[in-house]
Amino acid sequence: MRFTFHATMCQTDHYIPLAKAVEELGFHGFTFPDSICYPEVANTKYPYNADGSRNFLEGLPFLEPFCAIPALGAVTERIRFTTSVVKLPIRNPVLVAKQTATVACMTNNRFALGVGISPWVEDFQICGERWEGRGKRMDEMVDIIRGLMTGEYYGYDSEFYQIPACKICPVPDQPVPILIGGHADPALKRAALIGDGWVHAGGDAETLKTFIDRINAYRKEFGTDNRPFEFHAITADAFSVDGVKKLEEAGVTECIVGFRDAYAGDPDDKTVEQKIDILKWFQDNIIQHCGDPV
Repeated sequence: MRFTFHATMCQTDHYIPLAKAVEELGFHGFTFPDSICYPEVANTKYPYNADGSRNFLEGLPFLEPFCAIPALGAVTERIRFTTSVVKLPIRNPVLVAKQTATVACMTNNRFALGVGISPWVEDFQICGERWEGRGKRMDEMVDIIRGLMTGEYYGYDSEFYQIPACKICPVPDQPVPILIGGHADPALKRAALIGDGWVHAGGDAETLKTFIDRINAYRKEFGTDNRPFEFHAITADAFSVDGVKKLEEAGVTECIVGFRDAYAGDPDDKTVEQKIDILKWFQDNIIQHCGDPV
């Protein structure tokens, strides 16, 4: 099993010492969430917590992942950085391709692009992008990002994007994995059809296994089950050896672990030293017994 640390929108000066500690303690990766801004007025319900409120997000310090990851890459050598997940359809695909290529080059291929569809119409309004057709646009954006990441001239002409042939430089010498987030059936199908993996947004182990089984069934249906595929999961089962074994049996390849429940609005009141002590506990009690070699 691989283990990725989620810093849960901590104080900005905690990121660099935490990234160093995560690498030293045998974790395999470091993941970043994505939120551009917090609207003063919003009526959309959030699908991943109990009451659908996004109030827990107000005041949380979200770093922009394409800016923050190179800074952490500069002080580490081994861990991989993942976005979990970037809200793709509120962005421009050529710009995302450029950002992705830059981050992958700056980190020596230690980057995986996790993408999803924002559940909030307000994100689209604020960024000047259409809410309608967001799923189809996301599919096309993945095509465009992959096409531009070849480093060759690439153009695109569709219902949503008319991009003259162009190329970006530099591009990484290895493909950047694109992981799809989301629990709705279209997201599971999208992951199976065009993704290099799937990113779980939280929940109990039984529901998680159902999602994994459905994705694997779609992969078989679509004829994509012969490709490498990653399953990233965030669940309390990762905090015990028996729980990790159960996740492995379900097909999870990477556990995302954090030590604060941001959904519940828990305050970020621990010092860096206290957080590193928790990381050490996790290394001693879980990674040492369940982790892949690093």
